[in-house]
Amino acid sequence: MTIHIGLIGGGNISRTHAGATTAIPDAKISAVYGVNLEKVATLCHEFGGRPFEDFHAFLAHRPMEMVIIGSPSGLHAEQGIAAARHGLHVLVEKPIDISTERADALIVACEQANVKLGVIFQDRFTSDIRRIRQLMLQDALGRVLLADARVKWYRPPEYYSGSRWRGTWALDGGGALMNQGVHTVDLLLWLLGDVVSLRARTATTLHRIETEDTALALLEFASGAMGVLEATTAAFPGYPRRVELTGTEGTLVLEHDRIVVADLKSRPLNLIRHDPQDRNASASSPLITDCRGHQLAIEDFVGAIQADAAPACDGHEGRRSVALIESIYRASQTPELSVRVS
Repeated sequence: MTIHIGLIGGGNISRTHAGATTAIPDAKISAVYGVNLEKVATLCHEFGGRPFEDFHAFLAHRPMEMVIIGSPSGLHAEQGIAAARHGLHVLVEKPIDISTERADALIVACEQANVKLGVIFQDRFTSDIRRIRQLMLQDALGRVLLADARVKWYRPPEYYSGSRWRGTWALDGGGALMNQGVHTVDLLLWLLGDVVSLRARTATTLHRIETEDTALALLEFASGAMGVLEATTAAFPGYPRRVELTGTEGTLVLEHDRIVVADLKSRPLNLIRHDPQDRNASASSPLITDCRGHQLAIEDFVGAIQADAAPACDGHEGRRSVALIESIYRASQTPELSVRVS
């Protein structure tokens, strides 16, 4: 069964969604909605679908079974709730929205409408990250002691000045942490479980924006592991995201999306590979040139609709990263104190 998809948004990420969707055999773009009709028309010309500038007319378009939301983060829940009420399954670009209150409203709306809700965290589908998760499920690291996650990226001033929503509390919900660092927050939670307490500091060190361009957090996980999280868009020229995981049985290091160190005491494995096709320059550019991760995320959601199954990252999973980021922002108001995470 072919799933007909409506895209919400006409910006860079919707282009990624469009490119990823066209690579899926049983998915087809049916319609595209956005406030910039020129961009929407261009997407439809390149990838198919009918252009819309009226949101309600877009939601009523058929055939269409699901939407992918790529609009500014602060609109995700509002638009997702409207789609759910039209009987459409909802797949949302990260983050699910900019607050747990809005995330909860979207989750409830989708449950009441009996439609599926998913959040795109494409890192969960990359092969090396999945290898790390499998190794940890097999206790290859033993008891995890320490996690060190660094997102030292760079965005030029025009990245913010040329946008009506980036770096604003109302539509971005935060800065380097909520927009760029959220992927790594999700990754830490997916691999290590819940955080129970933290200390944090945020600052606007370089960019002229309302929100932070730099965030630091000390994390204590329910498992007893300790963690350090650093996220910034002020580190010129931008460096690959790096996650180091140390346990009683060794250390694994992820750089960008690849394992670069695998020092395990009892299970020496050849996990290090070179992928010449991995060309996304996330550290220095918001543009996504390699759509494979998004393709896998969309394929998973399409498959969940067809099989009436749960997607890999549903609304409740997608909410976890927003909840932790909210706690980090709250803790940054009193950086000398530890904050319990609810």
